[in-house]
Amino acid sequence: MQAQADVVVVGAGPAGSFAALTAAKLGADVIICEEHKEVGLPSHCPGHISIKGLDKLGLHVPETIIENRIAGASFYSPSGNAFKVKLSSPVTYSINRPMFDKHLARLAEKAGAKSRLGTRVENLLLDKKSVHGVSLKGAQELKSKVVIDAEGCAATLLKQVGLQTFDKRLIVAGINGEVDHVDGLEDDTVEVYLGQTFASGLYAWIMPKRDGSAKVGLATRTGNPREHLKHFLNRHPVVCRKLRFNDVKNLSCHLIPLGGPIPKTYHNGLLVVGDAASQVKPTTGGGVIMGLTCGRIAGETAAKAVKNNNFSEDLLSDYQKRWQKAIGFDMAVMRRIRLMLNRLPDDRIDRIISLCSQLHIGDKLERVRDIDLQGKAMFQLLKSPSACTVAIYSLLSSLAS
Repeated sequence: MQAQADVVVVGAGPAGSFAALTAAKLGADVIICEEHKEVGLPSHCPGHISIKGLDKLGLHVPETIIENRIAGASFYSPSGNAFKVKLSSPVTYSINRPMFDKHLARLAEKAGAKSRLGTRVENLLLDKKSVHGVSLKGAQELKSKVVIDAEGCAATLLKQVGLQTFDKRLIVAGINGEVDHVDGLEDDTVEVYLGQTFASGLYAWIMPKRDGSAKVGLATRTGNPREHLKHFLNRHPVVCRKLRFNDVKNLSCHLIPLGGPIPKTYHNGLLVVGDAASQVKPTTGGGVIMGLTCGRIAGETAAKAVKNNNFSEDLLSDYQKRWQKAIGFDMAVMRRIRLMLNRLPDDRIDRIISLCSQLHIGDKLERVRDIDLQGKAMFQLLKSPSACTVAIYSLLSSLAS
C-alpha cells in the first residue's frame, strides 16, 4: 500500500510540528507521523522555555499551558554557596509540555497538515542516493518529495544516509518528576544546583509551579540518573532541608545531546531538525526554542523545494546555511562553555559561585534578557570587569583540573 505527500515529518514534537505548520502554511501537502498514540506523551522535558524566544517565533502560548512565570534564578554550588539573579519581569515560562506539544500539533493540523498517530516510521525509502519517503511498521510505504526527520534523540533515520549523529561523548541522561511542596522556595525563582558530585555533565534543578508544587530533576553523564536524583534529594546540604517528607512522582527519563549540532543536517530529499540534529543548547540542555527555530527554517526550505520541484542537496543545503546563521555562533560558544564546565571539580565550582556572589554578577546578568542566544549574551556580559574576572578564573580553573 502506498500514499503520497509533498512532505513527511517524522515526529510530532515541537520541532516537527512547527516544521509541519510552516510547510503547510506555505502550501505544501504535509503528513506528520508520530509513533505514539498521543502527542506529547511520554513527556521527556520539564518545560522551562524562554518568553522572548517564543515572541521571536510569533508563538502565543495559551494561559492554560503556563504553569508559572519565572523572573529569577538561584545558583548553588555543591557545598551550598549561592548567588541569585532577580529580574524586574519574567523571562521564562514553566509550561505543561504535553499540552504545549498538543497545542503545536493542533496548529499544524489547522494549517492543513495531517497527523497519523500510532504510526512508527522504520526506514527511509531510498532511490539511489535520494530519499523518496518512509516505510512504516506493517510494510506500508509513504512516498514524499521531502522527509523532515524530527524523531528526537533516537536519530536512527539519518544513519541510513550516512549522516553523522550527535557527539556521544557529550550526551547526558536526564530524569525529572514532581513534588507536592518545597520548603523555602520562591514562587518565581528556579533553583539550579551545580557540581560533579550531584549532576556530572549538566546540573540539577527545582522549578516552582503556581500551585505550590514543583518540578525537580537533573541530568548526568555518569551512572544511573535515578540513583543520582535520590542522592541529590537526600544528600545535598540545601536540598535535603527543602524537600523533607516529599516523594517524587511522575518520573521520566530521557537522553539529552549537549555536543552542539551535527555537522550536516541535509541530504537529497531529507532535512534533520531538533534533537535528532542535536540542536540543543550545550549549556542548559534546552532544545525547544532551538528546535522551533530550526523547524521553521526546515518547513520553509521544504516548501521552497516543493514549489521549485527540486529536492537536491544543492537546494536543501540552504536550510543548514540559514540555521547556522541564526544560532551557529551561539551554539559554538555554548559548546566551549560546556567543555569548560565539565572539567571543573566541585571545589572550584564552590569558589566560582562565591566569586559571583562577592562581585555581584547577578546585577550584571539582570541586563542580559536573551537566554537563548548565549554566545552573544556572553560577549555583552564580558564588558563588565567583574564578569571578566569570573570568566578568566573559571577558564584557568578548568585548564588546571
